[in-house]
Amino acid sequence: MSETQQHILVCDDEAEVRDMLAEYLTRRGFHISPAGSADELRAALEAEMPDLILLDINMPGESGLSVLKSLNADQNPPVIMLTAASDVVDRIIGLEMGADDYLGKPVDLRELEARIKAVLRRKAAPAAETPQTGEDARQRFRFGKTWLDLQAAKLTDEDGNEIALTSMEFNLLKLFARNRGRVLNRDQILEGAHDRSWDPFDRSIDIRISRIRRKIEANPQKPTVIRTVRGIGYIYDE
Repeated sequence: MSETQQHILVCDDEAEVRDMLAEYLTRRGFHISPAGSADELRAALEAEMPDLILLDINMPGESGLSVLKSLNADQNPPVIMLTAASDVVDRIIGLEMGADDYLGKPVDLRELEARIKAVLRRKAAPAAETPQTGEDARQRFRFGKTWLDLQAAKLTDEDGNEIALTSMEFNLLKLFARNRGRVLNRDQILEGAHDRSWDPFDRSIDIRISRIRRKIEANPQKPTVIRTVRGIGYIYDE
């Protein structure tokens, strides 16, 4: 494998789907490792850690959701779920468990490539950031009972213990930090942190903010750090 190639682990129980994804993504310059089950995925992770996992949710035996739940978000690569178009509940559960994105089957290969590149960009962005001036020079922001360190790309509690974040969660917090006191609608949030336009039926932002609130708010049921502005969006103004 070339040092410049990014490594993607494709886990799907359908051999035809694995082969199709592997062939397409290999032509696009990625290094691909296939897995047909949860056991094969775990064996592949032990052999070599990829840059990203494409994970089919509806697999026989141990499901993709079970695999996702067992992954440590702080130590494993980002995950893009592959779901049946009608499996809204699975998408919601997967996002709650820390998946970075999802794509419905049958997969549009060009959209899949775009989603993969967007997630990998978000993963690499914190290390690539350059120092800013003025207000943007701030590197630490208080979010309720936690602190966000933009330079280190970490969220810590009052005692300095790190709290695991997915790349999408970090980018959401960074977006709020850079727009403190400003109401952001879902379109702005998706464009600023998710690299795609808003679908009015897309609940991914609400789900991720709910997940973030459980990490930063003293009472996630009555949030005071990232507040909902009814009919518009969200605001961070602590």
